[in-house]
Amino acid sequence: MKIDRIHHVAYRCNDARETVLWYNRMLKMDFVLAIAEDQVPSTKAPDPYMHVFLDAGNQNVLAFFELPTQPPMGRDPNTPEWVQHIAFRVKDREELLEFKAHLQDNEVEVLGVTDHGAFHSIYFFDPNGHRVELACPDPDEAAMIRRLDAVKWEMLEDWSKTKRAPKHASFLHAREFRALA
Repeated sequence: MKIDRIHHVAYRCNDARETVLWYNRMLKMDFVLAIAEDQVPSTKAPDPYMHVFLDAGNQNVLAFFELPTQPPMGRDPNTPEWVQHIAFRVKDREELLEFKAHLQDNEVEVLGVTDHGAFHSIYFFDPNGHRVELACPDPDEAAMIRRLDAVKWEMLEDWSKTKRAPKHASFLHAREFRALA
Protein backbone atom coordinates (compact mmCIF):
# COMPACT_ATOMS: atom_id res chain seq x y z
CA MET A 1 0.00 0.00 0.00
CA LYS A 2 1.15 3.52 -0.75
CA ILE A 3 -0.53 6.92 -0.76
CA ASP A 4 -1.03 8.17 -4.33
CA ARG A 5 -1.14 11.93 -3.53
CA ILE A 6 -2.89 14.45 -1.33
CA HIS A 7 -6.56 14.65 -2.32
CA HIS A 8 -7.06 18.05 -0.69
CA VAL A 9 -5.93 20.07 2.29
CA ALA A 10 -8.68 21.80 4.26
CA TYR A 11 -8.54 24.82 6.55
CA ARG A 12 -11.18 26.84 8.29
CA CYS A 13 -12.11 30.27 6.95
CA ASN A 14 -14.10 33.22 8.27
CA ASP A 15 -16.02 33.86 5.05
CA ALA A 16 -16.11 31.36 2.17
CA ARG A 17 -16.92 33.92 -0.52
CA GLU A 18 -14.19 36.33 0.60
CA THR A 19 -11.70 33.45 0.74
CA VAL A 20 -12.52 32.18 -2.77
CA LEU A 21 -12.30 35.68 -4.22
CA TRP A 22 -9.01 36.43 -2.41
CA TYR A 23 -7.28 33.21 -3.57
CA ASN A 24 -8.56 33.78 -7.10
CA ARG A 25 -7.40 37.41 -7.19
CA MET A 26 -4.13 37.07 -5.28
CA LEU A 27 -2.89 33.60 -6.25
CA LYS A 28 -4.85 33.00 -9.47
CA MET A 29 -6.50 29.82 -8.12
CA ASP A 30 -9.69 28.73 -9.84
CA PHE A 31 -12.81 27.98 -7.79
CA VAL A 32 -13.47 24.27 -8.41
CA LEU A 33 -16.52 23.36 -6.36
CA ALA A 34 -18.65 24.02 -3.29
CA ILE A 35 -20.38 21.60 -0.94
CA ALA A 36 -22.81 22.70 1.77
CA GLU A 37 -24.86 20.72 4.27
CA ASP A 38 -26.67 21.28 7.55
CA GLN A 39 -25.23 18.05 8.93
CA VAL A 40 -21.65 16.72 8.86
CA PRO A 41 -21.63 13.55 6.70
CA SER A 42 -18.84 11.80 8.63
CA THR A 43 -19.97 12.51 12.21
CA LYS A 44 -23.67 13.24 11.54
CA ALA A 45 -23.35 16.29 13.83
CA PRO A 46 -25.86 19.05 13.14
CA ASP A 47 -23.40 21.71 12.03
CA PRO A 48 -24.08 23.73 8.88
CA TYR A 49 -21.05 24.42 6.74
CA MET A 50 -19.86 25.68 3.39
CA HIS A 51 -16.91 23.71 1.99
CA VAL A 52 -15.13 25.37 -0.96
CA PHE A 53 -12.39 23.89 -3.14
CA LEU A 54 -9.71 25.76 -5.11
CA ASP A 55 -7.36 24.48 -7.82
CA ALA A 56 -3.83 24.91 -6.51
CA GLY A 57 -2.30 23.52 -9.72
CA ASN A 58 -1.05 20.11 -10.79
CA GLN A 59 -4.05 18.25 -9.29
CA ASN A 60 -3.54 19.89 -5.88
CA VAL A 61 -6.67 21.13 -4.16
CA LEU A 62 -6.89 23.67 -1.35
CA ALA A 63 -10.20 23.65 0.53
CA PHE A 64 -11.84 25.75 3.22
CA PHE A 65 -14.76 25.33 5.61
CA GLU A 66 -16.90 28.21 6.78
CA LEU A 67 -18.62 27.25 10.07
CA PRO A 68 -21.11 29.99 10.98
CA THR A 69 -22.45 28.34 14.16
CA GLN A 70 -19.03 27.66 15.71
CA PRO A 71 -17.01 30.03 17.94
CA PRO A 72 -14.62 32.31 16.03
CA MET A 73 -11.44 30.80 14.65
CA GLY A 74 -8.37 30.90 16.80
CA ARG A 75 -4.74 29.93 16.63
CA ASP A 76 -2.79 27.49 18.73
CA PRO A 77 -1.33 29.95 21.28
CA ASN A 78 1.61 27.61 21.95
CA THR A 79 2.81 27.49 18.34
CA PRO A 80 4.60 30.46 16.73
CA GLU A 81 2.68 31.84 13.75
CA TRP A 82 5.55 31.03 11.35
CA VAL A 83 5.19 27.26 11.94
CA GLN A 84 1.78 26.33 10.56
CA HIS A 85 1.57 27.29 6.91
CA ILE A 86 0.91 25.99 3.46
CA ALA A 87 3.54 26.37 0.75
CA PHE A 88 2.95 26.49 -2.99
CA ARG A 89 5.65 26.06 -5.61
CA VAL A 90 5.99 28.56 -8.44
CA LYS A 91 8.03 28.07 -11.61
CA ASP A 92 11.04 30.30 -10.97
CA ARG A 93 12.37 33.39 -9.21
CA GLU A 94 10.92 35.72 -11.85
CA GLU A 95 7.43 34.39 -11.16
CA LEU A 96 8.04 34.56 -7.39
CA LEU A 97 8.95 38.24 -7.71
CA GLU A 98 5.89 38.85 -9.91
CA PHE A 99 3.67 37.37 -7.21
CA LYS A 100 5.44 39.44 -4.55
CA ALA A 101 4.81 42.66 -6.49
CA HIS A 102 1.20 41.65 -7.22
CA LEU A 103 0.51 40.94 -3.54
CA GLN A 104 2.16 44.16 -2.39
CA ASP A 105 0.26 46.13 -5.04
CA ASN A 106 -2.89 44.72 -3.44
CA GLU A 107 -1.80 45.81 0.05
CA VAL A 108 -0.76 42.35 1.25
CA GLU A 109 2.26 42.52 3.57
CA VAL A 110 4.97 40.19 2.22
CA LEU A 111 8.05 38.88 4.03
CA GLY A 112 11.05 37.86 1.94
CA VAL A 113 12.49 36.70 -0.43
CA THR A 114 14.12 34.24 1.98
CA ASP A 115 16.96 32.05 0.69
CA HIS A 116 16.43 28.47 1.91
CA GLY A 117 19.32 27.14 -0.16
CA ALA A 118 17.37 24.64 -2.26
CA PHE A 119 14.51 27.11 -2.76
CA HIS A 120 13.55 30.73 -2.21
CA SER A 121 10.34 31.86 -0.51
CA ILE A 122 8.01 34.73 0.26
CA TYR A 123 5.50 34.64 3.13
CA PHE A 124 2.20 36.39 3.80
CA PHE A 125 -1.16 35.82 5.46
CA ASP A 126 -4.50 35.18 3.80
CA PRO A 127 -7.62 37.01 5.05
CA ASN A 128 -8.25 34.19 7.56
CA GLY A 129 -4.86 34.56 9.22
CA HIS A 130 -3.35 31.44 7.61
CA ARG A 131 0.30 31.82 6.70
CA VAL A 132 1.03 31.16 3.04
CA GLU A 133 4.40 30.57 1.41
CA LEU A 134 5.28 30.76 -2.26
CA ALA A 135 8.54 29.00 -3.13
CA CYS A 136 10.62 28.71 -6.28
CA PRO A 137 13.49 26.31 -6.89
CA ASP A 138 17.10 27.43 -6.58
CA PRO A 139 19.23 26.71 -9.68
CA ASP A 140 21.18 24.23 -7.49
CA GLU A 141 18.03 22.62 -6.04
CA ALA A 142 18.79 19.06 -7.22
CA ALA A 143 22.32 19.08 -5.78
CA MET A 144 21.10 20.57 -2.48
CA ILE A 145 18.36 17.96 -2.18
CA ARG A 146 20.90 15.17 -2.76
CA ARG A 147 23.11 16.59 0.02
CA LEU A 148 20.12 16.84 2.35
CA ASP A 149 19.00 13.32 1.50
CA ALA A 150 22.44 11.98 2.45
CA VAL A 151 22.21 13.34 6.02
CA LYS A 152 18.48 13.20 6.84
CA TRP A 153 18.50 10.08 9.03
CA GLU A 154 21.62 11.11 10.94
CA MET A 155 20.12 14.55 11.53
CA LEU A 156 16.86 13.06 12.77
CA GLU A 157 18.70 10.74 15.16
CA ASP A 158 20.82 13.58 16.54
CA TRP A 159 17.76 15.81 16.97
CA SER A 160 15.86 13.01 18.72
CA LYS A 161 18.67 12.65 21.26
CA THR A 162 19.55 16.30 21.90
CA LYS A 163 16.61 18.49 20.70
CA ARG A 164 19.29 20.82 19.29
CA ALA A 165 19.69 21.68 15.62
CA PRO A 166 22.27 19.32 14.10
CA LYS A 167 24.79 21.05 11.83
CA HIS A 168 24.88 18.42 9.06
CA ALA A 169 22.94 20.70 6.70
CA SER A 170 24.12 24.11 7.86
CA PHE A 171 25.09 24.77 4.22
CA LEU A 172 21.37 25.11 3.42
CA HIS A 173 20.81 28.55 4.98
CA ALA A 174 24.42 29.74 4.83
CA ARG A 175 23.68 32.43 2.19
CA GLU A 176 20.62 33.70 4.08
CA PHE A 177 22.45 33.99 7.40
CA ARG A 178 25.57 35.48 5.73
CA ALA A 179 23.34 38.23 4.31
CA LEU A 180 22.53 39.25 7.92
CA ALA A 181 26.20 39.67 8.84
